[in-house]
Amino acid sequence: MERTLIILKPDAVQRGLVGELIARFERRGLKISALKLLSVSPELARRHYAEHEGKPFFDGLIAYIISSPVVVMAADGPGAIGVVRNTVGSTRPAEATPGSIRADFGLMVGRNLVHASDSPESAARELALWFAAGDFAEYVRAIDTWILE
Repeated sequence: MERTLIILKPDAVQRGLVGELIARFERRGLKISALKLLSVSPELARRHYAEHEGKPFFDGLIAYIISSPVVVMAADGPGAIGVVRNTVGSTRPAEATPGSIRADFGLMVGRNLVHASDSPESAARELALWFAAGDFAEYVRAIDTWILE
């Protein structure tokens, strides 16, 4: 099993899409192991987006992610990182696969609704930023035999 981080960004929260977006991940068969709504501090935002520091869009990215609450979640499943990224779609909504979250709900790269970890290393680093070890619920779902081989 793989675990990955998903952030439903301020535009998803403000547009009332949180339930719809979580449902898409659950319908794919992913299991939510941690979930919280929070306001992001500038310090946490800078740590999360550290790889972009110094780029022209960095300050705007920080201002955006702290502008409104976000929903942060951990999702578990076989190949969870790839499954989540496919469900989310391309960073640029105009290039996203039809049926993906960004294709269905996004217009601009700066308001693309969701962050999804892009590798096992990023997932581990990002999950540790947003959650403490005790935040994860380890449980068996009755439906797993109908989802997992």
